[in-house]
This record gives sequence, structure tokens and C-alpha cells, in this order.
Amino acid sequence: MQINFEHNQSAHCESGTASNLLRHHGLILSEPMIFGIGSGLFFGHFPFLKVNGIPGTTYRIFPGLIFSRTCKRLGIKMKKQTFRSETKAMEELDRILEKGMPVGLLTSVYYLPYLPAALRFHFNAHNIVVYGKRDGNYLVSDPVMETITEIAPEDLQRARFAKGALAPRGKMYYPIFVPKEINLKQSIVDGIRRTAVDMTSIPVPLIGVRGIRFLAKRIAAYPEKLSVRKSSLYLGNIVRMQEEIGTGGAGFRFLFAAFLQESSSILNQNWLMDLSKEVTETGDKWRDFAYDAARICKDRATTGESYEKLSSMMLECANREEKIFTKLKKISL
Repeated sequence: MQINFEHNQSAHCESGTASNLLRHHGLILSEPMIFGIGSGLFFGHFPFLKVNGIPGTTYRIFPGLIFSRTCKRLGIKMKKQTFRSETKAMEELDRILEKGMPVGLLTSVYYLPYLPAALRFHFNAHNIVVYGKRDGNYLVSDPVMETITEIAPEDLQRARFAKGALAPRGKMYYPIFVPKEINLKQSIVDGIRRTAVDMTSIPVPLIGVRGIRFLAKRIAAYPEKLSVRKSSLYLGNIVRMQEEIGTGGAGFRFLFAAFLQESSSILNQNWLMDLSKEVTETGDKWRDFAYDAARICKDRATTGESYEKLSSMMLECANREEKIFTKLKKISL
């Protein structure tokens, strides 16, 4: 049981999985295009949502929304399922594979043995494609891997039913209708507008540009309100979510910049190319923040590297992004 499936490595699992699945059904869209149409770029800091006692920070929209928004805007219909029974979940996967359909799965990174040990941690929102079986093992197209790989049934089952935050509950999904013609231009505009609104117009101090400023102020106060160890743990998690979860590298800013660059030529709007460069520069600023923060976490800070400086660096990112997304809110065809 093996499907002729084209594997393409990507930066981020959800947009990469979506791109690979849709390509199989004849709709060729780049990973940045799917990320942008799905309004994937986001920011949120939630002190009341803690994992292992550490407040949650996200640089992307909630898992699953990128693909669902993309499908809605392009007129794609998806079949989505979750399961209570692990046995039934595996049986349903086999049934769909027998029909010649590659399947997207939500899994836990920790239980995927083909990943390097350094990358395996408890994160339950990793997307992969399973497209067949060989010698009893499942054939896997994991978008973050350079080549295809395999996984034993018991390992895949464990990864599909990991416990904890964002438990996948055996979630599987696959397209059941992909239109031959799509309104790509309008979908691009809708994706940009939604991202711009999310980043600038939601009246909640924990989200978007407001959320960045909120977190920046909290970082400045870490040394006074938290112990040295807890300050380091909190700061380390911020960097981890920015640089290691998903794309790696400035919290998805570079991926969004690539989307704007591609959109500029499709929409014939050169100003988007200029903003793409500004987003890339802001991504570099985020990376500078991560570098200095990591040095503080590892107790390797030099003169001038402090929590106060990190706060200022993050505020600069907030100011830059407020200007960028205020401009993007005005986009039209």
C-alpha cells in the first residue's frame, strides 16, 4: 500500500503539510503563500496559560487555523476526524490509505523516533503526512525532514494519542474537494487583512502589538519579581517559542516576508515588496533579541546585555510591526 506522493521539505509543519497535501491534489501553492493566506503570523502572551509553570507565548496563530482558513478562503473542503478509540483511529487511517489518499495527522513531536533526540520534546501539535505502508511500517512525509521516512505502527499510535496540552486525540484530515479554479488574489488580500487586524486591532493587551509591549514590560521586571532561576526559565521559553517551535528564526516573520514578496508580483503591488523587506529587517531584530536573551539564560551576558535592554529590543520590534501592519490593513485589489 503506497501512494505516489511528492515530499517537499518546509520551514513550518502546518503550512508545509498543507502545501504538500494540496500539491498532491493538483493545487500548487508555496508554503509562504499558504501561511499568508491562512493568516498564520500572530503574537500572544498569556500569563494565565502555563505549561510546566511557565507562561505561554506564541508567535503564530492557534494550531490548525492556518490550514482551515486557507481552505475556507480557497473553497477547499476537508474531512477532519478525531477519535476516542486508538484502535479505530488506526483502522480509519488504513482505510483511507487503501483508497489512495495521503492523510494529514496531528502528532506529538516527543514520540516520533525518526526525529533527532535534540528536537523531541512534549509538543502535541506537529503535523505530518502519512501516504502508505511498507513492510508493516507507515511511510511518512514530515515537512521538517529533508527526505521521507518510516514509523512503526505502535510509535505512530502513541504519537497520535499523546496526553497533555493540545492533545491530538488521533486527529486526521485530508481534502475531499479541491476546486480547479481559485480566487487567489482575493484570498491573498483577505489573509493579509486578517493578519493586520490580529496584530493591531484586537482590543486585548495580550495579543498582537499590544501583547508584545505587554511582554516587554514584564521582561524588564523579571529580575525584581522573579528569582534568578525562574527569570531564566521564563526568558528561555520565550526564546524557545520564537526560535525552535515551528519555523525557527524570528517567530515566523521571515515566512510572512516571503509571502508578501510573492504576493507583490501576483497582485502587481510593488509596495508589498518594500514591506516584505521591512518585515525581514524586523525578523532580524527579533533574532538579535533571541541571541542576547539566550546569552543571559546561559549566564554568558556581557556588559550592556540585561533584561532592561531586552525589553527595549522587544519594544522596538513592536513599534516596527505596528507601522507595518497598519499599512497592510489598507490593502485592496
